[in-house]
Amino acid sequence: MKPVKEAKKYAKMFVNTIGYDQMPQALAELGVVEQLMAGSTEFNGLLLNPAFSDADREKALKAVAARVGWSDKVLQFVIHLAQTGVIAALAEVIRSATQIYLEKNKRAQATVLSPVELSPAHLDRLKASLKKLIDRDVDLETVLDPSLLGGVLVKVGSTMYDSSIKGQLRLLKDELIKG
Repeated sequence: MKPVKEAKKYAKMFVNTIGYDQMPQALAELGVVEQLMAGSTEFNGLLLNPAFSDADREKALKAVAARVGWSDKVLQFVIHLAQTGVIAALAEVIRSATQIYLEKNKRAQATVLSPVELSPAHLDRLKASLKKLIDRDVDLETVLDPSLLGGVLVKVGSTMYDSSIKGQLRLLKDELIKG
């Protein structure tokens, strides 16, 4: 099975196990696991290296969970992912589980790229416009990208809304090339 399909399968299992009311906290805990994997080669090796036995891996994960404060359900899920070898696709599992959760709650996650920090009033107007456009409440994540020159680039799922100067110049260039 492909890793993406595996990740989606495990994301559904995670959402069904945790329940929708506890998903924000559980997703945050999984995010900590992902950060630990990215920041520590030892932790990453513990989860990915087949030289560790399942018992050793479980014991170490329980010790980490006690220090970090993971819930039992998240701990058991991480242990299961490590034992099945799907832990390498944790980022995709988190992404898929977040998407399932947002879909269920009629919400969408949008990433807004802008060359400068946007004011709260501007973000509120942007949220309202996106809500009308996609008929869902929107959670915004802002990212500074000075290469845009001006305007904003908004990503909602796989859809991109580009009102940046860089994007407009690219469109103009394409039109000029076409003739």
